[in-house]
Amino acid sequence: MNEPKNVKIQKTVKLDGQDDSKVTAIALAIVKDVIDAAVKFVEDADNPIKNIKWITHGEFTAERGRKQIEQFVLTWEYQRRWAHYTEFIERKDVIHSFHYIYCVRWSVPTAPRPIAKVTAAAYFTIKINKNKPPDAPIDVSYVFEEHSLVHRPGMIRFREKWPRDIIDAKNILIESIKLSLNIV
Repeated sequence: MNEPKNVKIQKTVKLDGQDDSKVTAIALAIVKDVIDAAVKFVEDADNPIKNIKWITHGEFTAERGRKQIEQFVLTWEYQRRWAHYTEFIERKDVIHSFHYIYCVRWSVPTAPRPIAKVTAAAYFTIKINKNKPPDAPIDVSYVFEEHSLVHRPGMIRFREKWPRDIIDAKNILIESIKLSLNIV
Protein backbone atom coordinates (compact mmCIF):
# COMPACT_ATOMS: atom_id res chain seq x y z
CA MET A 1 0.00 0.00 0.00
CA ASN A 2 2.04 2.91 -1.29
CA GLU A 3 0.48 6.17 -0.32
CA PRO A 4 1.95 9.42 -1.59
CA LYS A 5 3.69 11.41 1.08
CA ASN A 6 4.08 15.14 0.98
CA VAL A 7 7.40 16.40 2.23
CA LYS A 8 7.53 20.12 2.78
CA ILE A 9 10.80 21.87 3.46
CA GLN A 10 10.57 25.57 3.95
CA LYS A 11 13.50 27.91 4.45
CA THR A 12 13.64 31.63 4.01
CA VAL A 13 16.81 32.64 2.25
CA LYS A 14 17.90 36.24 1.74
CA LEU A 15 20.75 36.49 -0.72
CA ASP A 16 21.11 40.27 -0.97
CA GLY A 17 24.70 41.31 -0.47
CA GLN A 18 25.98 37.87 0.66
CA ASP A 19 29.16 36.43 -0.74
CA ASP A 20 29.30 33.18 -2.70
CA SER A 21 30.55 31.11 0.25
CA LYS A 22 27.45 31.94 2.31
CA VAL A 23 25.18 31.18 -0.65
CA THR A 24 27.00 27.86 -1.13
CA ALA A 25 26.62 27.02 2.58
CA ILE A 26 22.90 27.79 2.46
CA ALA A 27 22.47 25.73 -0.72
CA LEU A 28 24.32 22.79 0.83
CA ALA A 29 22.13 22.96 3.94
CA ILE A 30 18.98 22.93 1.78
CA VAL A 31 20.28 20.00 -0.28
CA LYS A 32 21.12 18.10 2.92
CA ASP A 33 17.57 18.64 4.23
CA VAL A 34 16.11 17.39 0.93
CA ILE A 35 18.35 14.30 0.94
CA ASP A 36 17.46 13.56 4.60
CA ALA A 37 13.74 13.85 3.77
CA ALA A 38 14.17 11.54 0.76
CA VAL A 39 16.06 8.95 2.81
CA LYS A 40 13.35 9.00 5.50
CA PHE A 41 10.66 8.61 2.82
CA VAL A 42 12.44 5.57 1.30
CA GLU A 43 13.02 4.01 4.75
CA ASP A 44 9.34 4.44 5.61
CA ALA A 45 8.31 2.89 2.29
CA ASP A 46 10.67 -0.08 2.75
CA ASN A 47 9.85 -0.55 6.43
CA PRO A 48 6.22 0.42 7.09
CA ILE A 49 4.89 0.93 10.61
CA LYS A 50 3.43 -2.36 11.78
CA ASN A 51 0.02 -2.87 13.31
CA ILE A 52 -2.35 -5.77 13.96
CA LYS A 53 -5.99 -6.37 13.19
CA TRP A 54 -7.70 -5.27 16.38
CA ILE A 55 -10.83 -7.00 17.67
CA THR A 56 -14.26 -5.37 17.67
CA HIS A 57 -16.44 -4.19 20.56
CA GLY A 58 -18.46 -7.43 20.38
CA GLU A 59 -15.37 -9.65 20.54
CA PHE A 60 -13.77 -7.75 23.41
CA THR A 61 -13.02 -9.19 26.85
CA ALA A 62 -10.38 -7.95 29.27
CA GLU A 63 -8.24 -11.03 28.59
CA ARG A 64 -8.58 -10.71 24.80
CA GLY A 65 -7.56 -7.07 25.11
CA ARG A 66 -4.43 -8.11 27.03
CA LYS A 67 -3.56 -10.70 24.39
CA GLN A 68 -4.08 -8.17 21.59
CA ILE A 69 -1.75 -5.69 23.29
CA GLU A 70 0.86 -8.42 23.71
CA GLN A 71 0.46 -9.33 20.03
CA PHE A 72 0.86 -5.67 19.05
CA VAL A 73 3.97 -5.17 21.21
CA LEU A 74 5.55 -8.20 19.51
CA THR A 75 5.41 -6.28 16.18
CA TRP A 76 7.76 -3.64 17.62
CA GLU A 77 11.42 -3.78 16.70
CA TYR A 78 13.74 -4.04 19.72
CA GLN A 79 16.74 -6.06 20.82
CA ARG A 80 15.81 -9.47 22.20
CA ARG A 81 17.61 -8.73 25.49
CA TRP A 82 14.51 -6.81 26.57
CA ALA A 83 11.89 -8.64 28.59
CA HIS A 84 8.32 -7.41 28.88
CA TYR A 85 5.01 -8.56 30.24
CA THR A 86 1.48 -7.22 29.97
CA GLU A 87 -1.01 -7.06 32.80
CA PHE A 88 -4.56 -5.82 33.14
CA ILE A 89 -4.73 -2.99 35.70
CA GLU A 90 -8.34 -1.82 35.96
CA ARG A 91 -11.63 -1.04 34.25
CA LYS A 92 -12.96 2.51 34.59
CA ASP A 93 -16.63 3.24 33.99
CA VAL A 94 -16.69 6.63 32.29
CA ILE A 95 -19.98 8.28 31.26
CA HIS A 96 -20.26 6.90 27.71
CA SER A 97 -17.57 4.24 27.72
CA PHE A 98 -15.48 1.76 29.64
CA HIS A 99 -11.72 2.30 29.75
CA TYR A 100 -9.65 -0.85 30.20
CA ILE A 101 -6.16 0.04 31.43
CA TYR A 102 -3.19 -2.26 30.85
CA CYS A 103 0.49 -1.94 31.72
CA VAL A 104 3.38 -3.31 29.67
CA ARG A 105 6.50 -3.41 31.87
CA TRP A 106 9.93 -3.40 30.22
CA SER A 107 13.22 -4.49 31.77
CA VAL A 108 16.63 -5.79 30.84
CA PRO A 109 17.36 -8.88 32.92
CA THR A 110 20.98 -9.94 33.34
CA ALA A 111 22.62 -13.07 34.77
CA PRO A 112 23.58 -11.39 38.08
CA ARG A 113 20.20 -9.66 38.35
CA PRO A 114 17.47 -11.67 36.57
CA ILE A 115 14.75 -9.63 38.28
CA ALA A 116 15.37 -6.00 37.40
CA LYS A 117 15.28 -3.32 40.10
CA VAL A 118 14.03 -0.77 37.60
CA THR A 119 11.41 -1.10 34.86
CA ALA A 120 9.82 1.17 32.28
CA ALA A 121 6.08 1.08 31.70
CA ALA A 122 3.80 1.71 28.75
CA TYR A 123 0.15 2.21 29.72
CA PHE A 124 -2.43 1.09 27.18
CA THR A 125 -6.07 2.17 27.24
CA ILE A 126 -8.73 0.29 25.34
CA LYS A 127 -11.87 2.38 25.10
CA ILE A 128 -15.14 0.50 24.68
CA ASN A 129 -17.90 2.93 23.76
CA LYS A 130 -21.28 1.95 25.24
CA ASN A 131 -23.16 3.28 22.19
CA LYS A 132 -21.14 1.70 19.38
CA PRO A 133 -22.34 -1.42 17.57
CA PRO A 134 -20.63 -4.76 18.27
CA ASP A 135 -18.85 -4.73 14.89
CA ALA A 136 -17.13 -1.36 15.55
CA PRO A 137 -13.37 -1.59 16.15
CA ILE A 138 -12.01 -0.91 19.61
CA ASP A 139 -10.16 2.36 20.28
CA VAL A 140 -6.59 1.80 21.51
CA SER A 141 -4.04 4.34 22.73
CA TYR A 142 -0.88 4.15 24.82
CA VAL A 143 1.56 6.38 26.62
CA PHE A 144 4.97 5.71 28.14
CA GLU A 145 5.34 6.67 31.79
CA GLU A 146 6.51 10.22 32.32
CA HIS A 147 5.76 11.04 28.67
CA SER A 148 2.78 13.13 27.64
CA LEU A 149 2.56 12.06 23.99
CA VAL A 150 -0.39 9.73 23.40
CA HIS A 151 0.36 7.11 20.73
CA ARG A 152 -2.07 5.21 18.53
CA PRO A 153 -1.22 1.78 17.07
CA GLY A 154 -0.03 1.96 13.48
CA MET A 155 0.67 5.70 13.62
CA ILE A 156 4.23 5.88 14.97
CA ARG A 157 7.18 3.53 15.03
CA PHE A 158 8.26 2.24 18.46
CA ARG A 159 11.69 3.44 19.55
CA GLU A 160 13.73 1.25 21.89
CA LYS A 161 15.17 4.52 23.19
CA TRP A 162 11.91 5.31 25.04
CA PRO A 163 12.06 2.55 27.68
CA ARG A 164 15.87 2.80 27.81
CA ASP A 165 15.69 6.52 28.65
CA ILE A 166 13.10 5.88 31.38
CA ILE A 167 15.23 3.16 32.97
CA ASP A 168 18.39 5.29 32.70
CA ALA A 169 16.63 8.24 34.37
CA LYS A 170 15.38 6.02 37.21
CA ASN A 171 18.87 4.57 37.74
CA ILE A 172 20.38 8.07 37.87
CA LEU A 173 17.74 9.10 40.41
CA ILE A 174 18.41 6.03 42.57
CA GLU A 175 22.17 6.68 42.50
CA SER A 176 21.75 10.35 43.42
CA ILE A 177 19.49 9.41 46.35
CA LYS A 178 22.04 6.85 47.51
CA LEU A 179 24.81 9.46 47.34
CA SER A 180 22.79 12.06 49.21
CA LEU A 181 21.98 9.56 51.97
CA ASN A 182 25.54 8.11 51.99
CA ILE A 183 24.26 4.63 51.14
CA VAL A 184 26.72 2.32 49.41
